[in-house]
Amino acid sequence: MEGKCLCGTITVRTPDKKSIDACHCGMCRRWGGGPALGVSCGSDVQIDGIDKLKVYQSSEWAERAFCGECGTHIFYKLVATSQYFLPAGLFQDGVEFEFEEQIFIDMKPSYYEFANQTLNLTEAEVLAKFAPSENS
Repeated sequence: MEGKCLCGTITVRTPDKKSIDACHCGMCRRWGGGPALGVSCGSDVQIDGIDKLKVYQSSEWAERAFCGECGTHIFYKLVATSQYFLPAGLFQDGVEFEFEEQIFIDMKPSYYEFANQTLNLTEAEVLAKFAPSENS
């Protein structure tokens, strides 16, 4: 799959993926104005235009990046595993995703609701799944 930012300065390439997930945490909602709809791409992501990429370490275990020219969100990345989550909106050319999972479901505000049937994980379940343990 290939996606790009609004101005075309940054292009991302990743193997084809079919599923997207929604994150309802406060950081994602503040970052994007609503839930983040992301594609879990693993570590196999190629980024062209990286010299224009701005990276912000948003927590001890993750960083977020955006285009320094137009501000488009490019990725959310787990630092320990280099696992990338790319915004679904980067991919405009005929990609048909399946909505599979919602995370931080217990932090979702009441003013919106998705109709899709998905796996729903709470904050505690997400942290147990992704956050580095204190023993690592």
